[in-house]
Amino acid sequence: MKAPPFDYHRPQSLPETLELLRGADVRVLAGGQSLVPMLNFRLLAPQALVDINGLEELRGISLGDGRLGFGAMVRQREIERHAGLAEVAPIFAQAVREIGHRQTRNRGTIGGSMCHLDPSAELPMLCMLHDATLTIQSAGGTRRVAVSDFIQGAMSPWLEAGELLTRIEMDAWPQGHAYAFLEHARRAGDYAMSSAACLLTFDAQGAIARAAICVGGLGDRPARLPKAEQSLLGARPDETLFAQVAEEVEHMPAEGSIHASAAFKRQIASTLVRRALAQACETMVTA
Repeated sequence: MKAPPFDYHRPQSLPETLELLRGADVRVLAGGQSLVPMLNFRLLAPQALVDINGLEELRGISLGDGRLGFGAMVRQREIERHAGLAEVAPIFAQAVREIGHRQTRNRGTIGGSMCHLDPSAELPMLCMLHDATLTIQSAGGTRRVAVSDFIQGAMSPWLEAGELLTRIEMDAWPQGHAYAFLEHARRAGDYAMSSAACLLTFDAQGAIARAAICVGGLGDRPARLPKAEQSLLGARPDETLFAQVAEEVEHMPAEGSIHASAAFKRQIASTLVRRALAQACETMVTA
């Protein structure tokens, strides 16, 4: 099928973009890796597309003062290959390699992924794992939103009419932190049935001092495991502990699909959490 007719705009500045977004029934074209197929299947029929690929002010990865910053138009491939980011937050490259294929990562953007919000998507999971803050702009002003508030469900970002996600920021975890990202899909490049990611730090005695765990693909959004995170604090890592932590996943709400029942997806996620914690203890950031 072909996309329905629409007006096409390619602004060259952020103010011009925000003015165009004042119009009714407008969609933003960033990477287009999700939007274009939805147009072609006629799942969407907007009156206009605003192509923001020409906005240089929405590009760039910034590292410094213990913070990570991403312009909304940073390509997934740039995140995968950015040497500085790999030194301080290598979980990003590890996770992004699971996104589709190289060709889609060449075009897909972090902002596009965050606004599309597929429940199995990797980048929303990483933003949730890092407690990211999102900058949203409109012709009327700017607001900053916690990622937990921004993600309101499957394909449901907290964006009002005329608003545009412009930047994503988060605290970097300290030197020496451990990390892992794992997912299970029916075949390489497919959306994950379930996924798990974790970050850990250790004290001088080798006990866990800080933990963040996130799972994806179970419900309508990625989910943190606060009780599991708390139970790890002060404990020394071992397989028995990780197995106990992973049991929390088996009680989480989940939605089945044509490929896997809710119970099967929970079982996969539980196994991935256990394996991710074990893998993280073998993979620490030392740069």
